[in-house]
Amino acid sequence: MKLSELLYAGRYSELTSYFSNAYLYFFLPACIILYLLMPKKSKKYYLLAASMIFFWLISGKLILFLLITVMSVHHFGLWLDRINAQKQQALKETERENRKEVKKLFQKKSRLVLSFAIVIHIGALLMIKYSPFFTGNINSLLKLCGSSLILEIPKFVMPIGISFFTLQAVSYLIDVYRGVVPADENVFRLGLFISFFPQIVEGPICRYNQTAQKLWDVRQIDYNNFLLGLTRILYGYMKKLVVADRLNPLVQELFNNYKDYSGPMLALGAVAYTVQLYMDFSGTMDAVVGTAQIFGVTMPENFSRPFFSKSISEFWQRWHITLGTWFKDYIFYPVTMSKPMKNLTSSARKKFGNHFGPLLAGAIALFCVWFSNGLWHGAAWNYIFFGMYHFALILLGNIASPLTKAINEKLHFSQDNFFYRAFQIVRTSFLVVIGELFFRANGLRSGFAMFGIMLKNIKFVPLGKETLTPLGVDIQDLAIVLVVVLIVFVVSLFREKGVDVQKNICEKSVAVRWVVLLALIMFIVVFGAYGPGYIPVDPMYAEF
Repeated sequence: MKLSELLYAGRYSELTSYFSNAYLYFFLPACIILYLLMPKKSKKYYLLAASMIFFWLISGKLILFLLITVMSVHHFGLWLDRINAQKQQALKETERENRKEVKKLFQKKSRLVLSFAIVIHIGALLMIKYSPFFTGNINSLLKLCGSSLILEIPKFVMPIGISFFTLQAVSYLIDVYRGVVPADENVFRLGLFISFFPQIVEGPICRYNQTAQKLWDVRQIDYNNFLLGLTRILYGYMKKLVVADRLNPLVQELFNNYKDYSGPMLALGAVAYTVQLYMDFSGTMDAVVGTAQIFGVTMPENFSRPFFSKSISEFWQRWHITLGTWFKDYIFYPVTMSKPMKNLTSSARKKFGNHFGPLLAGAIALFCVWFSNGLWHGAAWNYIFFGMYHFALILLGNIASPLTKAINEKLHFSQDNFFYRAFQIVRTSFLVVIGELFFRANGLRSGFAMFGIMLKNIKFVPLGKETLTPLGVDIQDLAIVLVVVLIVFVVSLFREKGVDVQKNICEKSVAVRWVVLLALIMFIVVFGAYGPGYIPVDPMYAEF
């Protein structure tokens, strides 16, 4: 392959999967070995170069989007910092009674700069990712109105990870504007924060004060970090290769040909997809966090045992945590704390009381969050419906909380009662599975059609060879999946009780550590979904 071809477009798309041979056996080991050989002062620059090379290999000339993002964010951050410095100097030179006006003047300038920066970055994301969706819907509306006008649907090549690194870049600018972090004068440190290769494809969405300085203050790879990181990576590989990829043929068949199956089979497909998505995404996060751990960097966790949640609201505090906190900090709170919403809350509180009054402004902010959440996942109506579904469930939960509390007190249901907690967990998981059905469906109409079949065609069939063979799996496959699900459940249960199984294993004797690691490797080798006839499955969240 010629260098000019690599400059034109990324030719190594298999690197986008942290579970591919290209990444596992070539790129990651090469990165670690070269990192070990680098002088200490050069390690941070090497990590930046490795990250840029990684993005270049998977995206080719589209690396320009990443480079422009880094340079633009660096410039806007310094601009905001200069305005803040000018404000401080002006305040020193201004009489006390006039300082309020000075603050307003400079705050207006800062808001204009921040708004301009957000419009550029979020606008680019909207144009690239969503303009075909919006244009297609406008054409449908025009046709419905009898117009012969047809707008040309634009076509863009979307840079891998743009949804993730754009949100990360915007969070940095907002934090600089708020004074949470100072503007970084070092464009290389800022570039490493935005482009660090383990996280750029699927996150987590980090904040500047969480990882920027940690990445810059890199150190030698030590044995403990290497062992912790390797254990975490292998745990993620087990989730991804043994469970998520093994379930893929079943999920594909049931969702693509749902008309050929009964309600219970489609219910099986919805449960299987929910398990697949969790194992795929959390397994990828294990690989990302484990890789960062090898380099001595602690990344924010993206999952906290979500299927132990007792409500939908709690579930979203445990699932894709960094995205949820991003929406909370940069959409929910700004909307609820805006002057119109404060005025609305004040008047609503007088009319509807202290519980229902604040819910009105909260509902508007919640709607903004969940509309954005649904749209962030994809340019399709089923994703928007997915967002609205969870918006409705959380809002109803907030509205009904006094009634629920009163009923529990009357029936003497204790929040600590095992059976009551088990009921809440099962109920929440059931609602999550319904939401994932629409999330995965091939369009909103298909989602409603599948849901209708599940309600109407209650025909149970035994899970034998004749039933499972068309789904691309057999009883042994399902047994292996159940074994790993049980392992993950037990490990999660220990973590829920405050016991870190991974850390405990790494603190055992050398013999115990390596026996466990080798057993895990052998389990993946024997039961992983790969080999002749196997079609590699890209990490599912990479497409978002």
